[in-house]
Amino acid sequence: MRYEGAIYRPPPEADAYILQCTIGCSYNKCTYCSMYKNVRYRVRQLDELKKDIAMAKAAMGDKVEKVFLSDGDAISLPSEMLLEILAELYAAFPKLTHVSTYAGPQSTLDKTVDEFKQLKKAGLTMTYLGVESGSNDVLKAVRKGVTANEMLTAGQSIVESGIKLVAMVMIGLGGSGEYSHSHARQTAELINQMNPYLLGLLTTVAIDGTTLFRQVQQGDFKLLSPYEVLEEIKILLENLQREGLLIDSTHGSNLLPMKGTLQQVKADVLGHIDNLLLEKNSNLIGKAYLGRF
Repeated sequence: MRYEGAIYRPPPEADAYILQCTIGCSYNKCTYCSMYKNVRYRVRQLDELKKDIAMAKAAMGDKVEKVFLSDGDAISLPSEMLLEILAELYAAFPKLTHVSTYAGPQSTLDKTVDEFKQLKKAGLTMTYLGVESGSNDVLKAVRKGVTANEMLTAGQSIVESGIKLVAMVMIGLGGSGEYSHSHARQTAELINQMNPYLLGLLTTVAIDGTTLFRQVQQGDFKLLSPYEVLEEIKILLENLQREGLLIDSTHGSNLLPMKGTLQQVKADVLGHIDNLLLEKNSNLIGKAYLGRF
């Protein structure tokens, strides 16, 4: 196996064989993202990929059950190329049951539902779409490159094809201020309409070298406090409506790990968040009272 640059994959794909179909991300302009900054995007040659698959077959053979297509947006590849890659993978690995990839919204919009149905039939089982927010204001501020309606269309195309969609959203992406609560509500509304298989939650952090990091340093963006994070999560959960939706917030950026259906998470988490927020408010009232003397 041959790789160029840093390799990234979602946590659930930790045990997958990673096939690097592209170098970098086809978009790579989001203010919060630190990935693929040291490489220029390009598509690898199909012959190279076939050689990589042959090398993986010789090394791992019957052990490969999952494959993740990297880098940042393998959906940007022409459908014909993706179909040939999928055929090669399933021919090489007899126990293969799962092939997944990141999907950029722009690249997803460039494909038709029929193309996604062909990819599903060929064995593409899951895509990870960086939805981030349902707020047009927030999407514009972080230079996501699409509107909320365009993001919805991208997600719905994948869902309609039968490919499992993991929609990833970012708590705190609107910052501490006017967009915080509307970001949470509008994100929930978008997810309700999109109806993904799983909702993955991440919490916004400012990573050195990103535009967002510079905005934080300059005072142009204020990250949420832990209590503000809890408030956003509470608003998001209260406005989500699909009780069977799977939720996973076990990513390392999160201070409140959750995993289960929306119904289970609401039952387990909302009361806990209320207690934490009540405790915070009680402490503030106590401090204000003591400050009078």
